Amino acid sequence: MIEEIVSDRVAKLDLPLPHGVRAGDYVYVSGQIAARPDGSIVVGDFEAETRAVLDNVQAVVEAAGGTLADVCKVTVFLLNATLFEPMNRVYAEYFTAPYPARSTVLAPLSNPDLRIEIEAVAYLPRR
Repeated sequence: MIEEIVSDRVAKLDLPLPHGVRAGDYVYVSGQIAARPDGSIVVGDFEAETRAVLDNVQAVVEAAGGTLADVCKVTVFLLNATLFEPMNRVYAEYFTAPYPARSTVLAPLSNPDLRIEIEAVAYLPRR
């Protein structure tokens, strides 16, 4: 059975996707963008954009009852390779060793103002 995960700290966009879903002992966080809870988008400062995205990932994991330490896999989508280093600087503020497995993919994003999107998987065994 799949349960929808909703966080009041993440914008509810008018799209057919949840913030995340729980399937057994795993929580799958949908791709998060730099949207504030009011739906406005963080633009201009890439590190602020990355923090907003990771704050959203964290909010969804916490809504499911976990922390970022429970995240076992992250996929980062970047607009271009020049953003890799600044993304890593901010990423290291949120995750510590042992780091989750990670893939980074260069890809155009759905909104021309967006430069980063992150999805994650957390392992949260039911007690």
